Amino acid sequence: QVQLVESGGGSVQDGGALRLSCVASGSVARTAWFRQAPGKGREGVATIRTGDGDTVYAASVKGRFILSRDSAKKTVYLQMDSLKPEDSAMYYCAADLRPVVFKPLLHVDRYTFWGQGTQVTVSS
Repeated sequence: QVQLVESGGGSVQDGGALRLSCVASGSVARTAWFRQAPGKGREGVATIRTGDGDTVYAASVKGRFILSRDSAKKTVYLQMDSLKPEDSAMYYCAADLRPVVFKPLLHVDRYTFWGQGTQVTVSS
């Protein structure tokens, strides 16, 4: 069992920036960030492979968000720049121990462990 703890959410103005952190209680193969706005489904934002740091981003955040990891600290960071009101959502960290899963990388079913979420609000 792996526990994930997110932090770094908050309220910013349109065009602002935030950095989210996700700390894992153990080693994982892959970590992702998802977000869910009220009344909407959970959307994959970005994912990173622990071993080589390979990243994949959703089209909606590519070029604005950067995902990185500090393996020694078992921490993944999501740097969010040029934030827009439509980025407002609860952001969840997710992780999995399995290096290979036959699911799309940004699909909710790809991940076994989930954090409690951190709220991001962007006002216009």
